[in-house]
Amino acid sequence: MIFTETKLQGSYTIELEPFTDERGWFARYFCMDEFSQIGHMNEWLQMNHSSTYKKGSLRGMHYQLPPFSEVKLVRCIAGIVFDVIIDLRKNSKTLLQWYGAELSSENKKMMYIPEGFAHGFQCLTDNCELLYHHTEFYKPNVEAGIKFDDPKINIDWPLAVTVISERDKSHPYLDENFKGI
Repeated sequence: MIFTETKLQGSYTIELEPFTDERGWFARYFCMDEFSQIGHMNEWLQMNHSSTYKKGSLRGMHYQLPPFSEVKLVRCIAGIVFDVIIDLRKNSKTLLQWYGAELSSENKKMMYIPEGFAHGFQCLTDNCELLYHHTEFYKPNVEAGIKFDDPKINIDWPLAVTVISERDKSHPYLDENFKGI
């Protein structure tokens, strides 16, 4: 695996290094030894799989509040998505900055998202599927979100939003006095 730190400290894009032969390819997408080199020591406690049908659909921007913040590892296994993270960490030099990367079944990239980040994505094709690994259990009572078009963040989404849930549409804009989580 090739770990490339993004402009938001502690977050990485990860490229698989597949072994290819006449049968196809094989690649490792998690190895504790390799992940420990970027400081990851947590156990993955929950794994989820999402399927999103329509190009332009948007999911996000989600996070869990402390003490239930979570590290996420996100991998696209079908289609192409624009995966976005926002740094919400109190005292971070990149507080309220965002980073986006294209994840696809073809490029085999993953996004490693530290605690204290919001996460979301937009489908750039129909029928996108993502795998998510989490270091914390889902807890609805500590779940939070930021509105996808918050002017304070100003994410440059590649497409017009075609489908978004009522819940994601109703996330609040960040308060003027937001200082991080």
